[in-house]
Amino acid sequence: MAGFGPRDEEAFMVHWKTRVLGDEAVMARTVLVKGEVAGNVVSFPSPVTRRREVGYWIGREFWGRGVATAALKRFLDEEPTRPLFAGVVKHNVGSIRVLEKCGFRVVDEEVAPAGARDDGLEEVLLRLD
Repeated sequence: MAGFGPRDEEAFMVHWKTRVLGDEAVMARTVLVKGEVAGNVVSFPSPVTRRREVGYWIGREFWGRGVATAALKRFLDEEPTRPLFAGVVKHNVGSIRVLEKCGFRVVDEEVAPAGARDDGLEEVLLRLD
């Protein structure tokens, strides 16, 4: 969604265990398709924007099959926070569409807040009330 480059496996596991699973303020769920890990959905308090945000990652082999939409809908049944926000790089029309199918609406098109990105990519901000 957010256009961040991949980490190597070791760096990813450190981040996942300490910053995601190790933070009580983060809600994380694994996405399974027929018993196979397809990705994850998370919500977290953003230290930059001070909003509760949602993000997800779905493996490329599961794209185009409705997996992201179904996973996010189920996740939103468990995540009670409203409003809930999502920042998506502007060119990721697939993720924007998934979020819109789940009730999010575009509220702003912006360059990420100072300090959040150093790549200059433009983001779309979506909100679920």
